[in-house]
Amino acid sequence: MSLDSVGAFFAARAPDIEVVVTQSSSATVALAAEAHGVLPAQIAKTICLRVGERTMLVVTSGIARLDNRKFKDQFGGKPRMLDAQEVVAATSHPVGGVCPFGLPSPLPVYCDVSLRQFDEVVPAAGATNAAVRIVPQRMADLTDAEWVDVCQA
Repeated sequence: MSLDSVGAFFAARAPDIEVVVTQSSSATVALAAEAHGVLPAQIAKTICLRVGERTMLVVTSGIARLDNRKFKDQFGGKPRMLDAQEVVAATSHPVGGVCPFGLPSPLPVYCDVSLRQFDEVVPAAGATNAAVRIVPQRMADLTDAEWVDVCQA
């Protein structure tokens, strides 16, 4: 189960970080912001993309939108969003619970600079009603993410 793999990830690498499971869904940015009492921009949304044969995760501010030109300049191709089945196959997480934690096999993770403006962000945690509160740099460190600038200003 995806939530279990995220829990195991934090138990092993950052036991001080608690996975918060809510009664209500946090599957969208708006629902997650409401459920966790933060601004929508503080939700760290994880997008599962493919460029050519490369599958990757890009984590952005909840209100940020990918800039196709910046993305193509950074990664050498146009991004294609994976469908729900492909996302589960790549991450083990359902859409609405996708995060860079507890993956079945390593994927490249990229954190957009839109997250750096916050002291704390709230990414999902492997289920549509689970999340964590984390400092953006710590999230990047724990997931071996590279910082990129691929969103619209």
